[in-house]
Amino acid sequence: MPDTIARFQEPLTGETVRCTLCPRSCVIAEGKSGFCRVRVNRGGVLFAETWGKPAALQVDPIEKKPLAFFLPGSRTFSIGTFGCNLGCRFCQNDELSRNGYATAQQHPPVTPEELVELARRYDCPSIASTYNEPTVFFEYLADTAKLARVAGLKTVLVSNGFIAPEAARELYRLIDAANIDVKAFDDSFYRTLCDGTLAPVLTACEIFRNECGGHLELTNLIIPDRNDAPEKIHALLDWVEEKLGRDTPIHFSAYFPAGGYHESPPTPAETLFRIREQAIARGFSRIRLGNLR
Repeated sequence: MPDTIARFQEPLTGETVRCTLCPRSCVIAEGKSGFCRVRVNRGGVLFAETWGKPAALQVDPIEKKPLAFFLPGSRTFSIGTFGCNLGCRFCQNDELSRNGYATAQQHPPVTPEELVELARRYDCPSIASTYNEPTVFFEYLADTAKLARVAGLKTVLVSNGFIAPEAARELYRLIDAANIDVKAFDDSFYRTLCDGTLAPVLTACEIFRNECGGHLELTNLIIPDRNDAPEKIHALLDWVEEKLGRDTPIHFSAYFPAGGYHESPPTPAETLFRIREQAIARGFSRIRLGNLR
C-alpha cells in the first residue's frame, strides 16, 4: 500500500521539511523521519507511513480505554499503529510507541473501509484509536472517523494530547469520545520523564471538551514520588474544575514498572484511595481508580 502524503507540513530550504502536526515541529531532512519515527521525508515531501498499516487490531471492552461514561458495557474495535510523539520513560506500550515501520515487522494493510466493516462484523458500535499515540496516524484516523460517522459508528480516541492546536481542531471534530492522559500537572515531570511539555496537553483537553463538544475523560497515572504529592493532585483538580468542570471523569491509575523505568515502586492502593477521597471532598463525582491488583 503506497504511503500517504502527510498533513501539516511546511517545506523549508532544499529538501528539508518541518512537520507541524505536534508541538515538536520537527525539522526533517530528506530520507529521515521525525521524533515519532513514522512521518518520513522523501524528496522534500513528508509522508505518513501509518496510513492503512495497523500494528494492532483487537476487540476490547470500552471500559479498557478507559471510558466509564461512554457507551458503557459495549465493545470497541481497537486499532493502533507504530510510533509516538512523546518519549515517556515508563511507557506501557513501548513495543509499538518506540518503533517505526523501517525496523518493525510489517503487517497486512487494512483500509479505513475495512476497519468499518470489521467493527460491524464484531458488533462494535465504536472504533477506538489506541495502544500507541493516535496523533501520529492523523490521516488514517481522520479518514476512518469520517467513514465511521457515515456508517453510524462512534469514534474513540485514547491520546496523550500532545498535538498542535490547528491539528487538534480539525481532528477532534471527528471524534465522539476521548480519554486524554494528563501525566502530571507538572511541566518538569513532562520535560524529564516524557521529553515533552504540559501546556499543549492542557490546551488539547480544552479544545476537545469546550470547542469540539466531545465526551472527555482524563487519566492520570500515579507514579510514587514523581506526581503523587497532594499539592500536585490539588493543582490538577484546580485546573479541571476551572477549565473543564467537576463533572469531568478522571481515572487515577496505579503504576507498575515498565518501559525500562524502574526508579519508582508500584503505586500502593492506599495512595489511590487517598487521591479519590481528596477529589470527592472537592466535589468531583466521577472518579475512577484503575490498574489496581
